Amino acid sequence: MGGLILCAFALDLLLGDPRGLPHPVVFIGRLIGRLEGLLTGLVANRRVAGVLLAGLTLAVTGLVTLALLRLAGAIHPLLGWLAALWAAYTTLALRSLHRESREVVALVEDGRLEDARRALSLIVGRDTAALDEEGILRACIETVAENASDGVVAPLFYLFLGGPVLAMLYKAANTLDSMVGYKNDRYRELGWASARLDDLLNLLPARLTGLLVVLAAFPLGLDGREALRIMRRDAAKHKSPNAGYPEAAAAGALGVRLGGPAVYFGQTVEKASLGDGAGPVTAGSYRAMIRILYLASSLALGLGLLLTGLW
Repeated sequence: MGGLILCAFALDLLLGDPRGLPHPVVFIGRLIGRLEGLLTGLVANRRVAGVLLAGLTLAVTGLVTLALLRLAGAIHPLLGWLAALWAAYTTLALRSLHRESREVVALVEDGRLEDARRALSLIVGRDTAALDEEGILRACIETVAENASDGVVAPLFYLFLGGPVLAMLYKAANTLDSMVGYKNDRYRELGWASARLDDLLNLLPARLTGLLVVLAAFPLGLDGREALRIMRRDAAKHKSPNAGYPEAAAAGALGVRLGGPAVYFGQTVEKASLGDGAGPVTAGSYRAMIRILYLASSLALGLGLLLTGLW
C-alpha cells in the first residue's frame, strides 16, 4: 500500500487535477445534489433528511468505489492496481491547491483586484466582493492552511489507514460538508449530520497538520516555536473544532495575524483573530505558506511510509 500511495502523491505533484477531465468529487457533488432534492421532498424532518443524505452518499460512494476496484482487479491485476492508483491520486489536492491559490495571488500582484476577488470566490466559502488586497492574501493563506489538512494530510491519513475506499469515503464526507454543512436557514438542520461527520473525521488529521506545520517551519527558517505557541493558544478560538490548528500554526510560523470578521451569505461573522503578528500580510507571506504546505505534506507522506514499514 505504501508504494501505491507514494505513486499517487507523485502523480498529484506531476499532474494536479487536470482541468476538463472527470473527477470523482464532481460525481459525488452531483449525487449529493440529487439526493438533497429527493430527500427534502420525501422527508419532512430536515435533520432526519440530512442524516439520510449523509448515510446514502457514503454508502453509494463506498460501494461504487469498491465495485470498480474489484471489477478492474478481476479483469487483470495490473488494471486493478492502476484503478487503485487513480482512486488514491484523485483524493489528493496538493498541486491544485497551490495552482488555484497562486492564480489569485498573481492577479493581486498585477493589480487586478476585481479579477482576484472573483477567482478567490471559487476556492473559499466567504463573500469576497469587499476584500482589499491584504484581505485577499489573508484569505488565500487561510484556505491553504486549512486545506493542507482537508486536501492533503487527511486523505493521506485515510489512505494509509484503509486504502483508496476509505480515502474516497473521507472525500465524500468532506464534499458533503462543503455543500450542505452551513449554519444558514437552508442548511442548519439539513447539514447538521454532514458537518458533525466532517468534524469527527478531521479531529486527528487537523491536529497532525498543525504539528507538521510547526515542524516544517524550522528548516524553512520560519518561527517554529511561535507556531507551536500560537497553535496551543489560539486553535480553540476558531469556530471550527479543527481548522484552527493548521491556521493558528501558520499564523505563528509566518508572523502574521489571520482570522477576524468575514462575510458569509451577506452576513458578517465575527471570527477570532489567530496570531500576534503586527506586520501586513503580503504575497511573500503567501509564498512562505506554500513552502510550508509542500514540506508539511511531504512530512505527512514520510511519516505514513515509516509507520507502514514498521507495522
